[in-house]
Amino acid sequence: MSETMHALEKNPNWKGRRGPVVLVIMDGVGYGKYEEGDAVKASRMKYLDWFTANCPHTKLKAHGTAVGLPSDDDMGNSEVGHNAMGCGRVFAQGAKLVGESIANGSMFAADTWKKLIKNVNDKNGTLHFIGLVSDGNVHSHIDHLKAMITQASKDGVKKLRVHALLDGRDVDPTSALNYITPLEEFLASFAGFDYQIASGGGRMYMTMDRYNADWSMVERGWKAHVLGEGRKFESATKAIETYRAEVPGVLDQDMHEFVIAKDGKPVGTIEDGDSVIYFNFRGDRALEMTRAFETPKGGDLPFDRVRVPAVEYAGMMEYDGDAHVPAQYLVNPPSIDRTMGEYLTKTGVKLLAISETQKYGHVTYFFNGNKQGKFDEKLEDYIEVPSDVVPFEQRPWMKCAEITDKVIEAIKSGKYDHIRLNFPNGDMVGHTGVFNAVVCSMEGMDLQLGRLKAAIEEAGGILCLTADHGNSDDMYEHAKDGSVKKDADGEPKAKTSHSLNPVPGIIYDPEYKGEYDQAKLNEGLGISSWPATLMTLMGYVPPADYDKSIINLK
Repeated sequence: MSETMHALEKNPNWKGRRGPVVLVIMDGVGYGKYEEGDAVKASRMKYLDWFTANCPHTKLKAHGTAVGLPSDDDMGNSEVGHNAMGCGRVFAQGAKLVGESIANGSMFAADTWKKLIKNVNDKNGTLHFIGLVSDGNVHSHIDHLKAMITQASKDGVKKLRVHALLDGRDVDPTSALNYITPLEEFLASFAGFDYQIASGGGRMYMTMDRYNADWSMVERGWKAHVLGEGRKFESATKAIETYRAEVPGVLDQDMHEFVIAKDGKPVGTIEDGDSVIYFNFRGDRALEMTRAFETPKGGDLPFDRVRVPAVEYAGMMEYDGDAHVPAQYLVNPPSIDRTMGEYLTKTGVKLLAISETQKYGHVTYFFNGNKQGKFDEKLEDYIEVPSDVVPFEQRPWMKCAEITDKVIEAIKSGKYDHIRLNFPNGDMVGHTGVFNAVVCSMEGMDLQLGRLKAAIEEAGGILCLTADHGNSDDMYEHAKDGSVKKDADGEPKAKTSHSLNPVPGIIYDPEYKGEYDQAKLNEGLGISSWPATLMTLMGYVPPADYDKSIINLK
């Protein structure tokens, strides 16, 4: 039962601290299951090891049902992880919501689906699907795509095109043909219908940029998907096989564009009268391409679209609930209310949220329940440190030092009661699959943990360490027997996806005054327990329906 929104009550038994309560989200840093391939264990983590040895700590669940995903076979991700850490409860998330709407037929009975189908049927147009073709279940799921294609055939859509983005981050890094070839066969099985893959390429090369970090990716996607410009092939399978032969070891996520052509002419450009569905359900890597489709001709965009077709466009979900983007979508997102940030600002707590560009939206938008902007302009400060626009394995330390500079300045200022920050290293570098770069990223981050430790001691605050999911803790593909899979060269096969491993729940309280039991933290909890924990450490009584705190008050 939801409570009415109100200010938090003070805990009269809390003795207070001089400094702020700081939450450090070490993105993609979990407790590894295997010794071999665990880049966290392989790193010299002087300070993280010190915290683990000397502070109250527990292991928290950060995947599957603990963060609102359909099953515990589903890896966590940064979006749902920050939702959970921000709102203190578990909401059914994108993959689950989409799956339910397909299973019960509500997606296909809704006005948006009907409108897009009617548009192409009335105008003899083409129905286009753009999105990530895999079963990673972080941004999309191929089963959702197949279900929509099947329904489109029942609804009489004669011409359909798929613009297939290759994954290799949420699934095996070179598994594209496991999805693309069967998809081509599936499309060909609709006798009497013209269903084909039209274009595609790697998700980190085109289309799926986020946080306005590299609009050239979106431009490359637009040219391939919409204009039909790019290297041409007879099939998507042939394109992938050709690129692999030309660039041995190329990862799916980095593969260049391909445009399917017949007699030299692209088979699936996007034209006036067509309908387009971006079938990714996660918002961060869908917003920019959505903007490219929804910005009117002559409107302000970071690249020249050349041609802007008049189409009916829809996203799988509402990617930005505050700005209402896209204008049309197939499935309603989770309605997340009464987040920690909203409670704290209503209570008068001064807070800071900070990260670099790659995770800035996570400690703000996602943490606040998919809400743009602030709850209170006077009480909240948000800082974005611009990320480097280079492959992360080339700058594995990323901006963790610059983030720490600003956090230490904030701690010393005495201005804030609560600070939350995200170090992206373990996730963004983890996705590259380059083991020694991940080790470098971990050791760079660990140096910053040492700096934060000293600042917290000086200010008399509390430092909480956690993660939104694992990644860098599981960098090699393992067989069912636990052995490491090897590639053709006999090297360990890199794993670029998130792990199913638990993450840290560490509390460093140098001026501990005995209000809670440090000897035993609660076990078996998920990362959604952080809001109740943080509120308690700030001297407040958490909302009754928030998930249980990690600490037990005496």
